Amino acid sequence: MNQDKVKELLQEALQENESLYLIDLQFLANSKIKVIVDGDSGVPLSECVRISRNIEHNLDREEEDFSLEVTTPDIAHPLTVKRQYKKNISRILKVKTATEEFEGTLTEADDDNITLFWKAREPKPIGKGKHTVEKTVAIPYQDIKEAKVKIIF
Repeated sequence: MNQDKVKELLQEALQENESLYLIDLQFLANSKIKVIVDGDSGVPLSECVRISRNIEHNLDREEEDFSLEVTTPDIAHPLTVKRQYKKNISRILKVKTATEEFEGTLTEADDDNITLFWKAREPKPIGKGKHTVEKTVAIPYQDIKEAKVKIIF
């Protein structure tokens, strides 16, 4: 399998729609190719088909047989590309770093950090009982071990 040719064909297909971007490209056993793409406003099925055809129709099955899967990240797939964070602003994220875990609403995603916001109940500084406080944290991308969108039904 000519992996460089596959990568080239994939890039051609992605350049036709600038709102799409590559999440993962895997060359698996038994000549299986798995492509995961995402988009700034989602990925319609027609785009997955178009990308698949662009790759499949330009490779020779007589040379080597292969299977090709073009898909989008499933709901449990962690965020891995900065553009995914920007797409998920206003959604609740669970973020793990090496030392802490955070859960909050993604309010900002710039080139260096993401910003989460949440409310928490904490003991009052004076007296008994608890009060609600608003918290914000900026997390650099390099500190993020895993970030997932929290699904709310």
